[in-house]
Amino acid sequence: MKFNLNMVLAALLGTVFVLMTVSFISEAIFDPHHPEKEGFVIEVAETPGGGAPVAEEETPIAVLLVDANAEAGERVFKRCQACHTDTEGGPNKVGPNLWDVVDRPIASHEGFSYSAAMQDFSEGGSKLWTYENLNAFIKAPKKDIPGTAMGFAGLSSDKDRADLIAYLSTMSNDPVPFPEPPAEDDAAAAEDGAATDDGAATGEAAGEAGEGAEASPSQGSEPAPAATDEAAGDADAGPANPQGTTAEPTDNPEATPPGAADVEQPEKSE
Repeated sequence: MKFNLNMVLAALLGTVFVLMTVSFISEAIFDPHHPEKEGFVIEVAETPGGGAPVAEEETPIAVLLVDANAEAGERVFKRCQACHTDTEGGPNKVGPNLWDVVDRPIASHEGFSYSAAMQDFSEGGSKLWTYENLNAFIKAPKKDIPGTAMGFAGLSSDKDRADLIAYLSTMSNDPVPFPEPPAEDDAAAAEDGAATDDGAATGEAAGEAGEGAEASPSQGSEPAPAATDEAAGDADAGPANPQGTTAEPTDNPEATPPGAADVEQPEKSE
């Protein structure tokens, strides 16, 4: 019994010795590199605007309806036929009948029980299913009217929504005209044209001012020769009478010297 115990202890000690030896040797061969900080750095791309999500600019329904196709919208409406009818006097299903739905007061169709959220949104029927309201609701019903009982997820495609709304507008004896698209492009084009005209006018004015500036020196220099000629004439005339109005006496008593017409001449005594 004692012999067996010694063998077991010897085996355990030998195993521990071998494991420690292997550990020391492996550390000597493979020098582990420990980072200063544990873990990895995950780089996250910064979003513009201080981390705020950039909202996509929505195209107005008036612009989408310009190229809408009612026939294509009829095919899109097939997704709605399980819950809605579109015929005049058609029955209500899970959802109300959609005949003449454009500009109809919200939550007002007879015989249909609307959810509380839809009734609150309608504000007592003062709100209408305008083209804008239809577009927002069909795009994301639960986002537009939280708490609505409509289980449809919505149409994210602008074209499908516009085609469907164009089709629904035809389901009426008196279709509501499409809204006019905003004339921002025309206004911008007009402003650009006006700016171009102003720039051209400014350029022409600057050109005329430059021509006037170039013409001024030449016009101002023309009188110079005349002044020079007058000065020369005065210089030539100067030596003819250096004493001004005083004239030298002459031997001819009858001659009246210049400038002495008013001077009385003494009578000669014989």
